Amino acid sequence: MASDPRLSWRVGRTLAALASCCLLIGLSACAGTHFPQSTLHPEADASLLMDHLFTHIFAWAVFVFVVVEGLLIYTVIRFRARPDSPEPKPVHGHTVIEIAWTLAPAIILVFIAVPTIRTIFKVDGAAPPGAMQVEVIGHQWWWEFKYPGLGVVTANELHLPVNKSVHLSLQSADVIHSFWVPRLSGKRDVFPGDHVNHLEITPDSVGTYLGQCAEFCGESHANMRFRVMVQDSADFAAWVADQQTAHAPIDSSNAEILAGYKAFTKIRNPASNSCIVCHTIKGISAGVIGPNLTHVGSRTTIAGGTLPFTPAGITTWLSDPPAAKPGSKMPNIGLTPDEIRGLIAFLQSMK
Repeated sequence: MASDPRLSWRVGRTLAALASCCLLIGLSACAGTHFPQSTLHPEADASLLMDHLFTHIFAWAVFVFVVVEGLLIYTVIRFRARPDSPEPKPVHGHTVIEIAWTLAPAIILVFIAVPTIRTIFKVDGAAPPGAMQVEVIGHQWWWEFKYPGLGVVTANELHLPVNKSVHLSLQSADVIHSFWVPRLSGKRDVFPGDHVNHLEITPDSVGTYLGQCAEFCGESHANMRFRVMVQDSADFAAWVADQQTAHAPIDSSNAEILAGYKAFTKIRNPASNSCIVCHTIKGISAGVIGPNLTHVGSRTTIAGGTLPFTPAGITTWLSDPPAAKPGSKMPNIGLTPDEIRGLIAFLQSMK
């Protein structure tokens, strides 16, 4: 019976549309730029090991796909129905083929399992002697970084020296979080209580790398971000020296800075709504609920890495923190425009 040309045309058009979609999807992966949190552009020892493992496994996946699809296409073409073809003879069992398709997957799995286990042991291995120690504490919804050997405490921006091993000790102050910098390392869960997780990183390139919480932890989970600043040894030493120095005395001749200082130290009703109760600034306050602000003026972001540390970003945050970051532990304390302007000047002076 002759085929319907209209049906053939519709089938051809559908196949052409599917082929076009596949082509567009493939071309989209060939862009010259990449996403800032792409795991396919590793910049540290751990991420490089995982990238090599991914490439190895992907190569086996491509091999299996080519073999299977090749056999499928050959079978469809070679044994397609023809008008003059006799009825095919049923075949029951083929020992060689059955042994082959049993052994082949097992052998492939061995070639995948061995490098996978090796990579796991390398990535989870202990940091080498002399590695820099950093304590990471996850909070709803921001990150605290402590350098016990250097006497430095900061928030949401982790500074690391290039080509130096760093041992991160990870804990949570409240719920389970997950520490993840895609271009530097794999994910590590961060648990509350006495359980401490560990991660070793040796970044090999100077730059700024974006990280975030990768474990749903509440209303502002998506806003729990941070940055890792990898610096050369001179810049890192300069940053440490700056963080170790006491902040400059309050400039009483600057009306805006003085107004911001007064707004920061003002005891409000209830007292828990006072800046001085929640935040630490050495020599001024000793709050432990919110991020340490001793050298906040040297940071590039605020609000868990979601807003730039600019007058506009600070204004957005101070005007209504829960609106900028749903579920924020920092309440809207009703700051006046003058108080916000003063706090901007005061916080930017904390370098």
